[in-house]
Amino acid sequence: MDSLTQIILGAAVGEAVLGKKIGNKAMLYGAIAGTIPDLDIFASYFTDTVSALEIHRGFSHSIVFSAIFAPVCAWVVTRYEAYKDFKGWTWLFFLALFTHPLLDAFTTWGTQLFWPLDTRLAFKSIFVIDPLYTLPFLIFLILAMLQKRTAKKRRVYNNLGLIVSSSYLALTLLLKWIAFTKFESALMDQNIAYKQIDTRPSPMNTILWSANIETEDAYLLGYYSFFDTQPITFEAYKKNHELLGDLAEDEKVQQMIAISKGWYTIINKDNKLLFSDLRFGLLSMDEGAQNFVFQYEIVRDEHGQVQFVEQEKSNLDGKKLMSDLWVRIKGN
Repeated sequence: MDSLTQIILGAAVGEAVLGKKIGNKAMLYGAIAGTIPDLDIFASYFTDTVSALEIHRGFSHSIVFSAIFAPVCAWVVTRYEAYKDFKGWTWLFFLALFTHPLLDAFTTWGTQLFWPLDTRLAFKSIFVIDPLYTLPFLIFLILAMLQKRTAKKRRVYNNLGLIVSSSYLALTLLLKWIAFTKFESALMDQNIAYKQIDTRPSPMNTILWSANIETEDAYLLGYYSFFDTQPITFEAYKKNHELLGDLAEDEKVQQMIAISKGWYTIINKDNKLLFSDLRFGLLSMDEGAQNFVFQYEIVRDEHGQVQFVEQEKSNLDGKKLMSDLWVRIKGN
């Protein structure tokens, strides 16, 4: 999830653990701990694109990381804070660190929660930014913050924030299941033979859902809104995996294929070989659009090593996408 949401979650968890004893400091330290796992993004400054993608939401988003660094953070804090309960501080940091990847597991990218096992947990039921999850949570947190440390209302507001946000998160799983059944029925009605379906919510909402469907030689992309009145339609994108040629055996290409979980197409455009990760959709909902959110040019550097160069996106792309989404959310 986005940084603000993780800060709010960490602060609420900190308050739940030690708020009654140390007041707003519990929120402060919880918020700090809630941002620590995402420091793995700095890997992009020290390594190549593919390796940085592998590192993101890996070790720092695992139970092992939380278990190791919680007592370390607790030890550091008890060196200078007046409140010296090491066990209490350890619980605060562990839960604030652990709930971060737990929440991220509901997004499309997922988390390597059980590192060192090479498995990402991804429920794909919520977008990385969802106002319906974040805003109510933030309001309850602010209300709690304004109360005195020992006030009963403080705990009530904080608990309400945790309950409402968690309930919404559970609701997204139900909405995902409903959307999945709609896509499945549409495929059956249209007599489309397929291998697998991958569904996720569109940006910033859980009303409009998208699906990738794998067939023998192509991927089908479709959308479903809970306000739809017409049948679901699908648009086909050829896999074109054969365009990789000998590159298919390259280590970096194999890594990128593994990262995408096999949901990728290859496009030869303007003498550029583009690798498109289908899991995060397009920047446009126009028919035939090929500007995928995560798209990389495959190039060789001066040493002959294969590199993936992410294609630039402009603010206009984002505005166009949000405009298209708003229209599509209201139904087909």
